Amino acid sequence: MRAIIYARVSSTTDRQTTDRQVADLKSYAEYAKMEIVKVFEEKVSGAKRNTERPVLVEALEFCRTERIDMLLVSELSRLGRNAFEVLETVKGLVDDKINLYMQKEKFTLLDDEKQPSMFAAIMLATLSTCAQLERENIKFRLNSGRQQYIAKGGRLGRKEGSTKSVDKKREEYKDVLKALRQGLSVRQVAKLTDTSASTVQRLKKEFKL
Repeated sequence: MRAIIYARVSSTTDRQTTDRQVADLKSYAEYAKMEIVKVFEEKVSGAKRNTERPVLVEALEFCRTERIDMLLVSELSRLGRNAFEVLETVKGLVDDKINLYMQKEKFTLLDDEKQPSMFAAIMLATLSTCAQLERENIKFRLNSGRQQYIAKGGRLGRKEGSTKSVDKKREEYKDVLKALRQGLSVRQVAKLTDTSASTVQRLKKEFKL
């Protein structure tokens, strides 16, 4: 059975890595006697829509074009920002007969006949809705905390003078900008320069490359 791994973390800095997700999923694949064809790793905010996650889009397209049997993820929330997006992504996998394994939930989407299990739709809808509610609760608590901080005289945002100038960005990311000018894709530039895809995308837009 041929499989790929998709791993994602929300932080675009070095504070979080996908190492643990990839290692755990590789261990499962070895146990289940699967061949890992490719690993897709992405650093992008969980608030981004799926269309704004270039690596996820690439991973799903790779599954279709390369006839991959199984997509491995650490948990269902890796596949979308809200319940509707998750279910849309899952429906696409079902239509293409691509199985999905979620390690945290210990759940596999399709049976041996490549058909959704009897309770798959109910379970996926429930899990994705719960994940969305959890994110909304976190967002509410953060916003409430910010409002209380401001009410007590606190100030949000960067300290004055801390914003990087265009010239400083041009110097700091000269390798990224050079690669973009050569016509390489965002993913290629990110891998070549060891820079997050979201940063490369932002620089491409800012410098109109």
